[in-house]
Amino acid sequence: MPPPAAARWSPRLQGTLALVTLLALLLFVATAAWTQWARADLDPVRATLSLYLHGPWGVALRTAYCVLALAIVLLAGSLHAGSASPRRSAAAPLLFCVAALGLATVAIGDSWLPGRAPLLAPLVHGLAANTAFLCVSVAMLLQSWYLRADPQWSRWAGLAWGWAWLCFVLLWLHVLWRGPPRGAGQKLVIAMVVAWLAAVALQCWWQARRARR
Repeated sequence: MPPPAAARWSPRLQGTLALVTLLALLLFVATAAWTQWARADLDPVRATLSLYLHGPWGVALRTAYCVLALAIVLLAGSLHAGSASPRRSAAAPLLFCVAALGLATVAIGDSWLPGRAPLLAPLVHGLAANTAFLCVSVAMLLQSWYLRADPQWSRWAGLAWGWAWLCFVLLWLHVLWRGPPRGAGQKLVIAMVVAWLAAVALQCWWQARRARR
């Protein structure tokens, strides 16, 4: 069967969305890195990133979480609209959107739940964070599998596929193996996921630029 036609999103629009995604990812990385340096009260090796959501620079990091959630949604929509893969489906973008919702729930819930519902706050945070991690890792695997059948991604899809599997394995090692410091393990998983998102967004931008030419 011939591959499905890509949605009617212009190369200019797809390039703009990819660029906005890259800027949002850069903002998240810069904010997260700054909080590691600015918060001398927390051990960056042992403290998970979620601990930095409270206290000095907590509002900035919670905002960066929401920006990252927006970046995930934009990238998911752009990849789905521009795909020419015969494996193209709504499963990956939906999982990306659920992951973004979980991420935003962590940021927004941590803003007011600890003060108003201290017993409920840890449950909401745990469910939302686990949903975000699990959904984004599975979505990356699905999206990479779609890209492997897309002629536009033939040169890069193999790397995206292997990278997504590495993120998935690292996530489960972080969950099941309690030996390494929790903060370092969680931040490694986050860094690998964000790097995958940035690399895919950059490739989308290059493809849109070539299409415009």
